[in-house]
Amino acid sequence: MIVAVAAIRERVMAAAKNRFEQVDEQQPDAITLSLGQRDGKTFGRIACPAELAGGHLVNDFLSDELEPVEAFRSAVRLANEIKAPIVVEDRQGLWQDDWGVLYRED
Repeated sequence: MIVAVAAIRERVMAAAKNRFEQVDEQQPDAITLSLGQRDGKTFGRIACPAELAGGHLVNDFLSDELEPVEAFRSAVRLANEIKAPIVVEDRQGLWQDDWGVLYRED
C-alpha cells in the first residue's frame, strides 16, 4: 500500500512539472533564460525585452552572469510578475531536470 501511494505521488509530481521551450537564440516575445559554461563554471543569464514588460522596464534587460539556480528562480519570478512566458537557450545541455521539462517546438 505504501509503495502504491509513493508511486502515485511520483506520477503526480512528474505530471505537474513546468514545461519550458528550448530555443536557439533570445526571443522578442518571451523572457529568455540562457545557460552557458565558461572555464568549467556554469552560469545563467536572463534577457527581457522592454516591450514585453508592459512599462515595467524602460530598456531591454540583460542580467549579469548568475549561478544557474539563481538565474532560473529569478527568471520565474520576473515571468510571474510581468505575466510573460519563459524560453530557454541551452546549447550545452546544462538544463537541470528538477526545474521542469525542456522541449522543442516542431
